[in-house]
Amino acid sequence: MQDYKTKKRFGQHFLNDHSVIEKLIYEINPKPNEKIVEIGPGLGALTFPLLDKIDSLNVVEIDRDVIARLQQKNNPKLNIHGVDALKFDFRTLLQDESSDTKLRVVGNLPYNISTPLIFHLLEYRHQISDMHFMLQNEVVNRITAEPGSKTFGRLSVMVQYFCNCEYLFFVGPESFSPPPKVDSAILKLTPWSELPFLANDEDHLSRLVAQAFSMRRKTLRNNLKKILTAEQIETAGIDPSLRAESLSVKDFVTLSNLSSSLESNLDSNTEHDIKT
Repeated sequence: MQDYKTKKRFGQHFLNDHSVIEKLIYEINPKPNEKIVEIGPGLGALTFPLLDKIDSLNVVEIDRDVIARLQQKNNPKLNIHGVDALKFDFRTLLQDESSDTKLRVVGNLPYNISTPLIFHLLEYRHQISDMHFMLQNEVVNRITAEPGSKTFGRLSVMVQYFCNCEYLFFVGPESFSPPPKVDSAILKLTPWSELPFLANDEDHLSRLVAQAFSMRRKTLRNNLKKILTAEQIETAGIDPSLRAESLSVKDFVTLSNLSSSLESNLDSNTEHDIKT
């Protein structure tokens, strides 16, 4: 690794702490025939310990220099996809598999794309059994935050809507080369086999949650006034004087379904008026 110069544009901080790698492997608990994909393998600190335990591994890497180094290993069990993970269609990895086969996703995600990459992967949640990620500690805290905490926000609600979220363990800057200026942590995401709370319109839910947290210090009455009146919020059994951080995922789904239902009724009435 000493002769490899990391690239800031790719947010490269390579994990090189063997105790952390062993702990992460233990948490992943890989089985030989599982379909595992690693995002951002870097120089293979996690890649090759994984390959010791499984039959094959797919890796997604954008850096051509890193790809060249991995290719030099000539490992027949390693399948390299030289693409941008944000644009990669993860369903292609299951084309030759049985319909009940699912992906397991792992990776030390670049801090600058971690959130959009998680949301990109959530588009394939029906094809994924679980995900283990190294992320900025602050981001893991936000994703796993509980209602009522200062870190609970839009990211918490939307990821928790789709997945069970677990903070596994802390990782300090000294475990990387070069050391980042922030702390890291391991996050486990397990997509729900059945959503605990079903939104009628997930895009509508996303917009409502974004609006509810648009000004954190203001109440639902103020932040949602263009979507729902205080009286309508009350009919959902929710106090409109609360701030968004006080609500649960279930509460947001309830408000979203109420709002989308009211919008549908309004559209139907408008269409009826036009016809008559």
